[in-house]
This record gives sequence, C-alpha cells and structure tokens, in this order.
Amino acid sequence: MHTIWKGAISFGLVNIPVKMYAATEDKDISMRMLHRVCGTPISYSRRCPHCEVAVENEAIMKGYEYEKGRFVRFDKDELDALAADASREIKIVDFVNLHEIDPIYFQKTYYLGPGDTGANAYGLLLAALADTGKIGIAKVTIRNKSSLAAIRIVDGCISMETIFYPDEVRSAQNVPNVHLTRGVVSERELTMAKMLIDQLSVPFDPTKYRDDYREQVMGLIQAKIAGQDVEVAPEPRRTNVVDLMSALQASLQAVQGGPPPAAADRGAPPIPVTEEGAVIPPGAPPKRKRRAAGAGAAAGAAGAGPQGAPAPEGPAPRGRPKAPIGTR
Repeated sequence: MHTIWKGAISFGLVNIPVKMYAATEDKDISMRMLHRVCGTPISYSRRCPHCEVAVENEAIMKGYEYEKGRFVRFDKDELDALAADASREIKIVDFVNLHEIDPIYFQKTYYLGPGDTGANAYGLLLAALADTGKIGIAKVTIRNKSSLAAIRIVDGCISMETIFYPDEVRSAQNVPNVHLTRGVVSERELTMAKMLIDQLSVPFDPTKYRDDYREQVMGLIQAKIAGQDVEVAPEPRRTNVVDLMSALQASLQAVQGGPPPAAADRGAPPIPVTEEGAVIPPGAPPKRKRRAAGAGAAAGAAGAGPQGAPAPEGPAPRGRPKAPIGTR
C-alpha cells in the first residue's frame, strides 16, 4: 500500500507514530470526453475571462466570496500556517461505544499502520481498544481539512474513519412531505411488511454483493475492443402491482417460491385473516369460523346428504328452514 500521510496518534501523554493508508478504493470506470468528429480527447484549461489569458498554477490564489463578486483573498502559506501544528496529529479526545454513532456521520476509512518507531505503543493501543470494546473520537487535519474521526480496530489493524461534524449533517425534518407519512400505515400492511422483512433477513455477507453495472460496462468495453456486435439486454418484466397489499403478497409468494399473481389479474386474492383481523401467515392451517348455535346444525342438515355426502346441486329452498321436532 502507498503511504498517504505520516503523523501520530495521541491520547493523554501517549504518542504513537503511525502511517496512513487508504482502506478503500474507487472502482468507478473513468471515461474521457472526446470530440465526436475526430475522437480526440478534449482538454480543459484554466483561463481568466477578464484578462482572456491562460492562468498557470503559480498565479492562482484562493478567495472566499462574502458578497456577490467580492472576495477575501488568501495565499497558500496563510492557510497552511493555520494547520501547521495540527496537521500531523490524530488527537483522541474521548472514548465512546461504536453503536452510539449513527452511520450517517461516517465519511471515509483509512488504515493506520505503525510508524518506523513506537511499535510497542501501537500494540498497546490495539490491545486496549480490543479489551474495552471502545473507540476513540479524535480530531485530525488532512490536506487543510479539519475532521472528526473514529479510531477503532478493523481485522486486527487500527483504522481511522473520518466523520462529519454535527452541523455538517442536515436534519431529516427538512425532507419534503415526510410528515405526510405519519399515522397512515394499516395494521394488515404492517404485518405483511414485517413478514417479508423476516423472510429476507440473513446474516450480512459483503462477498455476496457485486457491482452489476460496472461489470456490464466492462463487458461492453471488452466487446467493443474485440469488434463484436453489442446487444443491449431487454429490461426485466415487472409485475403490474395494483396496490400495496398486492405488492406485499406478491413479494412474499416470490420469496417463498410460490407463483406470483398474474399482471393482468386486477382482483388480487384476499389476504387470509382471523376473525380479529390478524393476518394468517402463509402455510398455516385455516381455522374454521365459529357458527351460531342452531344455525350450524341447520346448515349441516341442509348441506349434507346420506352418510355425510354433499347435497345434490339445485336451487336453494325458499323460506326459513323448519326447526327439528321438539325445539318449538
């Protein structure tokens, strides 16, 4: 791995020299902009629209626009001086539990290896974090950008994950129309959704997930290099779901291996429920409905033939069925 930063972890009076390495890599497929006419890559130059000249790096400075068209100017040395003292230190200020940090705060992960000296101190922090189950919250400045960071163990190595400051995380309350979804969930839909979540719940295994889009683009690139005719795969057919309950039931049937409802079938089969309105899980034996005393006997007498055989088909008798003798 290539070392991208050298510094030290400090907590209390302990100072641990470390080297920083990128823990992740961006595998996005990079493409150049080409001139459609001749296929030449397009170049971009830094030009000043006022002077109408190309500007070299040595003639560029930074500025903060505090009003439209008005800037406060900064030379590179001025900004570098602000972070000179803190640029080589990862200062742990607190130790907390990992589950107390919401994932929305995490930015990017780095591995921290031991420096040329201080291997014993590195091993001490590694063992202390492992035994206590804690992570360190630190302040660090990298490339003139100040960040909070979480110091924790990943696969037996100390890692640093930069995290946002609280004022950098936008409030979810500012998302439009979120308030309209409160209190509109039906119990039947919620029960079906929970059943679907339970069916799809598995232990997390990152190796089972692949970047399908990137693989398709690479396949397309290789086919074009080889001069092959490229055929775009048709879009997968989707079931025409009528409503939310139909979508939930179709999803459960698909997960359990049953045939999904036909796309043109607008009359989705009813969801089995008990008399109290609770959804009956798929595969459960149906419960008989309780009938009123007398009515069940009359219905059984009218609907059964000799030896319990079904009554022959025919028009239903009119009027009230006569009660058995002795019950009047």
